[in-house]
Amino acid sequence: MMPPSGSERQRFAVVIPVYNHGRTVRQVVQAVLGLNLPIYVVDDGSTDGGCASLESTPGVHLLVHASNLGKGAALLTGFRAAADSADWAITLDADGQHDAKDARVLMTSIGDRGRPVVVGYRKAMFAAGAPWTSRFGRGFSNFWVRMAGGPRLTDSQSGFRIYPLPEVLIWDVRARRYQFEVEVLVKAGWHGVPVVEAPIDVIYAPDGERVSHFRPFVDFMRNSNVFTRLIVQNLFRQNLFRLYLFRQK
Repeated sequence: MMPPSGSERQRFAVVIPVYNHGRTVRQVVQAVLGLNLPIYVVDDGSTDGGCASLESTPGVHLLVHASNLGKGAALLTGFRAAADSADWAITLDADGQHDAKDARVLMTSIGDRGRPVVVGYRKAMFAAGAPWTSRFGRGFSNFWVRMAGGPRLTDSQSGFRIYPLPEVLIWDVRARRYQFEVEVLVKAGWHGVPVVEAPIDVIYAPDGERVSHFRPFVDFMRNSNVFTRLIVQNLFRQNLFRLYLFRQK
């Protein structure tokens, strides 16, 4: 599949992965409708029934996984569906922490940079009320994204992004859970695709109201496994390139 060209390079769609965010997803979708873009909501095996009422919402395409496959798998399902009519996928989380209007900031940040990945840098990450797990996770992934051959970033874990379609679908991103979002940044670096950061606002709900699927030990092990794989692959890539240059002499 070849990347789009000409005037068709500016078609956007919104992809929202959902897993048991029934209390917030309708509010998020209502805000996104103001962008006047196609919306793909991917229900990743939710058990709370929160997405059922979206099926009849004009402008919303509801895609459903029979079981929970992971955020990365949900994003890929949305990307594949959106790629038929859009060249960029705007993603945001279903928990209500993002301001849908900031999508315009991300879109403007594409500028003349070609076909970049745009990441929304959460300005309030270190502000009072920001979960410590988010601060720690961000620093951890920022470092290892760079070590694996990806770009130097401020907020590699932000879920508010723009991905170029169909490019991201052919990068062989293997992670299917939260690690998808950091692996895709590394793969962008490997393919010479720029990654642009743009400032966005973030709203953290009180701990008792916030829906989080973060599991410290399990997610730490998954992150470690993904970064180990990427670092080994990157070393192999670099050695192959050096061997190629040596043979050209």
